[in-house]
Amino acid sequence: MSKGLGKGLLGVMCAAVLAATSASATAWAGTPAVGCADPHWVSTWSASPTDAVEATGSGMPGGDQTYRVVVTPHRGGGDVRIRLSNRFGSDPVTFTRVTVGRQTHGAAIDPGSVHPVTFDGGNTSVTVPPGADIVTDPVPITVESFESLSISIHTDGRPGRVTGHASGNATSFYTPPGLGDHTADIAGDAFSHTTTRVPFVTQVDMMAPAGVATVVAFGDSATDGHVGADFLGNPQVDGVVDRNVRYPDFLQRRLDEAGVEVVVTNAGIGGNRLLSDGMVPALGRAGEARIEADVLAQSGVTDVIVWIGMNDLGMPIGAPYEQLVSGYTRVIDRLHDAGLRVHLGTMMPASNALAAGLTSFPPADPVRVRVNSWIRSQHLSDSVIDFDAAVRDPNNPSIIDPRYASADKLHPTPEGYRLIADTVDITEFAGNDCTSGNTSGR
Repeated sequence: MSKGLGKGLLGVMCAAVLAATSASATAWAGTPAVGCADPHWVSTWSASPTDAVEATGSGMPGGDQTYRVVVTPHRGGGDVRIRLSNRFGSDPVTFTRVTVGRQTHGAAIDPGSVHPVTFDGGNTSVTVPPGADIVTDPVPITVESFESLSISIHTDGRPGRVTGHASGNATSFYTPPGLGDHTADIAGDAFSHTTTRVPFVTQVDMMAPAGVATVVAFGDSATDGHVGADFLGNPQVDGVVDRNVRYPDFLQRRLDEAGVEVVVTNAGIGGNRLLSDGMVPALGRAGEARIEADVLAQSGVTDVIVWIGMNDLGMPIGAPYEQLVSGYTRVIDRLHDAGLRVHLGTMMPASNALAAGLTSFPPADPVRVRVNSWIRSQHLSDSVIDFDAAVRDPNNPSIIDPRYASADKLHPTPEGYRLIADTVDITEFAGNDCTSGNTSGR
């Protein structure tokens, strides 16, 4: 197979704009308040759009071809709905046909599981204008927790730019342009190209019973699951892609083992800065600018883990302490205004890393230590998660413990991400606690 859009960026970052909605598409604004007796939608998988790639020369031209996007929901269920995006597109995009089925291996799908996907009460196709997201009608497909779904999308025409998440740590597939509609294919033979980019698909919801809630993990590449293969920060592929070894994946497994009815979604974008837009388009807008689209638009949300800021210190001119504190305060206030609990994480050390370490000016670590001290002592967030204390080297607290550091010294290994997930106090999550009267179920 030829390799399409790449295996990620050193620190892919973005901020999503407010999710606009197409006039011809169902609006998506999270889930309204629900009663405790009511089934309701919860987000069970997400990949925040980072940017859009040019249709020409991108390996993903979007002209009369089919994408097969593989997603792995963190909760099973019997009804799903899917959010598709042209948020960063330059032209309207027409999804002429969409299907969903359970992945068996590679691009192949379970023949008994393929379901057509419709829009606006039964339309099989939809045209989405630039800057807009749309949501599908509910689809009656049964899937288990951590069982991968293949969402097949045929596009007719040539969108100027294909919106997507830059580095999904999962393999998706697409056909060459001009090959036509292969959304109903069971075998994967037509899907000769692969990518770890996530085109068009940004969110999957499941219908859940009362008492189930979503926790959004919001952050940068450490949330997105980046593992450095070398000192330059190039992504590790073997042993990471398609393994679901991000910290939100490990946290979900902890919750499942404990019988806690909470679903963790991933709103991490590699290289994401809290305060500033990215240095290149693939690094996107500032983290605080994407709260509405990437957190508040998710369904069933009660809690948010906010773990971001390291890239503000090392890209390469660092943000001052006062600006970071002000940024955290604004984000916490915005999430509290939406009725959500906020769990603020301390920043990991990286003084021996090339990015956010050796090339930072002024040196990032003294500011990081000062900001972490503020995070631990502040009373704005509902709780503090001390990721720094969990992974730092006890003999040199300015670096990650070598047992848990990947080759770039900036990101943890999968075992390090497991440790990070173990650091989270799962009793702090509010959940959709019907017994105490919390029925917000956003």
